[in-house]
Amino acid sequence: MLPVSWDTVRLFLHVLAATVWVGGQLTLAALVPALRRFGAEVPRAAARRFNQVAWIAFAVLIVTGIWNVAAVSSEISHSASYRDTLIVKLAVVSISGVTAALHARARSTVALAVFGALTGVSALAALFLGVLLAG
Repeated sequence: MLPVSWDTVRLFLHVLAATVWVGGQLTLAALVPALRRFGAEVPRAAARRFNQVAWIAFAVLIVTGIWNVAAVSSEISHSASYRDTLIVKLAVVSISGVTAALHARARSTVALAVFGALTGVSALAALFLGVLLAG
């Protein structure tokens, strides 16, 4: 069996949290139309419950993201393209978190749609940039 290292634990936690944050958003977005058939409060209740898990995942992403940056600090200082990609990823992660918070507080249908879409797209972009940085 391959040895387990702190790098393995760090990456596992980061990927697990990204799975919840990004995958959960996609799953919830797919379920909302079906949930509406059971009443207007059902999608809201599902979203509130998801938020309880999603924000924990987002916090784990931030902590493990900082840990990831510390682990690759030599790469950051030696590669301008890596550093630029990382800066873009950090911006996209920030957008994802801010728009998710705005979506959770939105009351109008338009705001829910706009902030929900921005959260989903920015979360997917962050995921893609994370894979790019790992490659």
